[in-house]
Amino acid sequence: MRSSTIKIVLIEDDHILRNAYQTLIANDEGCIVTNTYPSFDDAEKHLKADEPDVILLDIELPGINGIDALPAIKKMLPRAYIIMLTVYEFEEQIFNSLANGASGYLTKNTPVARIIEAIKEVKVGGGPMSSNVARMVIKSFQRSDNSPLSKRETQILEMISNGKNRKQVADDLFIDPETVKSHLKNIYGKLNVNSKSDAIEAAKKHKLI
Repeated sequence: MRSSTIKIVLIEDDHILRNAYQTLIANDEGCIVTNTYPSFDDAEKHLKADEPDVILLDIELPGINGIDALPAIKKMLPRAYIIMLTVYEFEEQIFNSLANGASGYLTKNTPVARIIEAIKEVKVGGGPMSSNVARMVIKSFQRSDNSPLSKRETQILEMISNGKNRKQVADDLFIDPETVKSHLKNIYGKLNVNSKSDAIEAAKKHKLI
């Protein structure tokens, strides 16, 4: 193995995806997959010996999830770069991942060629993100600093504005539909509106979402 070869560990619970990523990434002569694991719990005792340069980490894992695993991985392997590779594109997961030490954030519909490019990019100090994720991060900096909405209310209103119904929002955020209904009621009160469409229009007008 050449000294310039990037050593990669995959932590992904879907064995079909895990095997596919392993095969496709290994086809690049600049990369080698040193190990794969279905969970952080399985990976934890082996990661130091694997000595990865880059870890591709899923969020929704059995046992300890990817976001909660980040601090432990960074403590164990402070020089390793961690790229989240997940289906989630919600602001809360994105910012929690970045705050906990992730160096990049890609969604699973990202072409493998782009994933390989991101692996090489992160090694030279880059912060690779899927285009939708990058737009979300930029948008968050463009929002008004004086929003009357809480972080959760903003998240829910954004999801509603993207076409999700109450049940879908509840399922995605692992909360009860009645909790979503309560949040929407608070949103309407804070924005002085009486409908979802009016709430979305008011929030966009005042750069709250």
